[in-house]
Amino acid sequence: MKVSADLLVVGHFALDTIYKNGKLIGKFLGGPPTYVSLATAKLGVRVSILSKVGRDFEKKHIELLTSNLVDLSLVKNVTEAETTKFELRYSDWTRELWLKAMAPPLKPEDLPKNLRVKAIHVAPIANEIQPKLVEKLRENSELLSLDPQGFLREFDHKGKARLKMWTGSDLMKLIDVYKSSFNEIKALTGRSSLEEAMQSIGNLGISIVIVTLGARGSILLSGGKFYRIPLASSEIVRDVTGAGDAYIGGFLAEYIHGKDVVWCGCVGSAAASFVVEGLGSSRFGERNEVYERAEEVYNKVCRKGINADLIY
Repeated sequence: MKVSADLLVVGHFALDTIYKNGKLIGKFLGGPPTYVSLATAKLGVRVSILSKVGRDFEKKHIELLTSNLVDLSLVKNVTEAETTKFELRYSDWTRELWLKAMAPPLKPEDLPKNLRVKAIHVAPIANEIQPKLVEKLRENSELLSLDPQGFLREFDHKGKARLKMWTGSDLMKLIDVYKSSFNEIKALTGRSSLEEAMQSIGNLGISIVIVTLGARGSILLSGGKFYRIPLASSEIVRDVTGAGDAYIGGFLAEYIHGKDVVWCGCVGSAAASFVVEGLGSSRFGERNEVYERAEEVYNKVCRKGINADLIY
């Protein structure tokens, strides 16, 4: 099967039920494949998805993606299974995550022969990606990006998610770009200092390390230098679900086209700022809108390293 794409996103979709302060906000198509692909497609990048869904994956979800020119030829519908489902329960700035169903895992044999794309973003949400698949993905792309969130989650008998330690150093050495939250990089490295945690990831040979900090923007480590990327201004914040995925989508969209790494981070920040203005995956900025906000962010980037007062 021939895939014509600049970026391949690997991981499970999620059917998200979102609550805020105990009130049902709605049900949305989510997961990294949704937010990453739509953010990059809006920036003119050809994007394809490798994933598995179940019998409950509705036609409207397919139409949302394909109408934005997202290639779904590598998405397998397993009729005897359910699509991965989560409940997300927000209370102010805290979130509880509950796994309600899980689609079948992604294996090396799910990858078509002779696949070649410019970049691949690996983004598990419930440990659905087998490590051997990541090894095979490394052979099929010049750039391999990772959001390890799904490798760092475990679920109790009721499905409630919590962070766990993950011994994935061998897999991490295959990665070029790393992106996670502050809590996730602390769990992964065992370091409470953000600077030390990011440096320990960089010491594995990873060229770019990105940590998102919610309302405090993000920190980017590249070429031995730290950059603080401010949060792009949003007109209103309705729902923060998917903001981190939109960020890495915006970042990769520019990076695979050879743009300056700091500018890429600013585009990521801008892409995320549009997602939070809507509910679920309902809002993405158009290219000119994203670039306009990215230019505002670029003029505010701090290039003097990490300042703890700016983070906590």
